[in-house]
Amino acid sequence: MKNILFLGLVLSLILSCNSNKKNEDATTSVKDEMAFTSIGKEIIADDAVSADRMAVHYADMKVGDTIASKMTGKVDEVCQSKGCWMKLDLENGEQVMVKFKDYGFFMPKDIAGKEVIINGIAYVNEMSVEEQKHYAEDAGESAEAIAAITKPKKTYSFEADGVLLKQ
Repeated sequence: MKNILFLGLVLSLILSCNSNKKNEDATTSVKDEMAFTSIGKEIIADDAVSADRMAVHYADMKVGDTIASKMTGKVDEVCQSKGCWMKLDLENGEQVMVKFKDYGFFMPKDIAGKEVIINGIAYVNEMSVEEQKHYAEDAGESAEAIAAITKPKKTYSFEADGVLLKQ
């Protein structure tokens, strides 16, 4: 009888821990009277660099450079396959490709035009032709546009561990 009670207690403890983890993935917070949905690692809005200021940092970086950063920006595109990446407008004609640390979370597919705050690592890399074509397919580009991709390109990238999505 004691073993059954002990087993029941252990199971209920495990189940309660699992339900708390799910609630950590998407929570709503209020900062300066603005509501955000938190996705991934919980972050705060304080000290985020604007997109135009981040563009200045990216312009000074070389392929392989990285910096820890938190930035705010407007979503231009989201992966329409499963929300596994997004592109943010840097307000200078450039975009930053945002991926999510260890594919630990995904973004809603319908957030183009919304404001976000991202936290993580900003870096510059050279994207291969194959990778560019893969992302073009995810974005729903035409076969002609995908076929036109023929050479690697320097890209501004960001690996986010947490995102705040403005409501």
